[in-house]
Amino acid sequence: MKTKDKILLGMLVFVPLSFITEWLHLNPVIVFITSGLAIIPLAARIANSTEEIATVVGASLGGLLNATFGNATEMIISIVALRAGLVDVVKASITGTIIANLLLALGAAIFLGGLRFKEQSFQPTVARLNASSLNLALVVLLTPTAIDFTSKGLEQATINKFSAVAAVLLLLFYVSSLLFSMKTHRYIYEPGAIELDEATNIESPEHKPVLWQQIAILLFSTLVLVFVSESLVSSLEKAIATFGFTSLFTGVILIPLFGGAVEYITAATFAIKNKMDLAVAVAMGSSLQIAMFVAPVLVLVGQFLGQPMNLEFNPFEVLTVAIAVVITNSISTDGSSNWLEGALLLITYTVLGTAFYFHP
Repeated sequence: MKTKDKILLGMLVFVPLSFITEWLHLNPVIVFITSGLAIIPLAARIANSTEEIATVVGASLGGLLNATFGNATEMIISIVALRAGLVDVVKASITGTIIANLLLALGAAIFLGGLRFKEQSFQPTVARLNASSLNLALVVLLTPTAIDFTSKGLEQATINKFSAVAAVLLLLFYVSSLLFSMKTHRYIYEPGAIELDEATNIESPEHKPVLWQQIAILLFSTLVLVFVSESLVSSLEKAIATFGFTSLFTGVILIPLFGGAVEYITAATFAIKNKMDLAVAVAMGSSLQIAMFVAPVLVLVGQFLGQPMNLEFNPFEVLTVAIAVVITNSISTDGSSNWLEGALLLITYTVLGTAFYFHP
């Protein structure tokens, strides 16, 4: 068993601890921390089970399954928080996850990989497609804020309606991108797919996962994650007050660190193994899933739950997403990377994180 797997297995102890701390009504900070740490191994189990199921059901269905459950952790936490009425925190976690994936995950991957290899390369065509898709996501995030800024006396219901229409269009593009990558233009992504098969031992005859066991693990982990997320969200407001953090900082910085820790480690691991195609796919692909799938679904779910959520974000959040998208696109579109570019992304994330800490 790899060191990473041993650590994640050991972290499962935080799952019962999160329930015990809440049941004993301990300090909300303790409940928040234990719940956040419990989410990390559960997210890893969901990701591993999804990959195992994908090896059995085939590439097309497996790809769809990976796309659907790729950000299950963020989706579940956000829905629980949305139901609790923490709309601003949910919005902040969306932008925070995009920023963290583009700057922290990709930055760490490029930096650590660059320390071992002088220069690393990845598919420039895929990188350009991802960059264009991120630009579309940025346009959608900018538009509601721009409408509100340029229209005096605009009713909130108008922004809500626009957000619903934009959400449907984003989901349509997301489905189109899945069709593009898994069917009509799969050959563009084929090198990464082949490496992924090697990385996960998909083609190894000794590796034969039992389908029903993996489905059971996936469902059980998802169910437990729902309850852990309930503990996290229930302690969130009191923990924020105790820490002295703002809701904006908590949503943008803290929650994405818990929900995306596994992805950050995975991207860095691939980069250290000189599999930059996969590292870039994990970091940028996750950001696209958040923008094109998770955010639109949350808009529609929010209306269903009676907690109207729209795509109008805090102007500073939109600005930081724009910074992350622009700087990531400028680095990734040439299809090569080095450690200095990784350091640039990490320092940018630190600067933005510090700005969110001091932002009122």
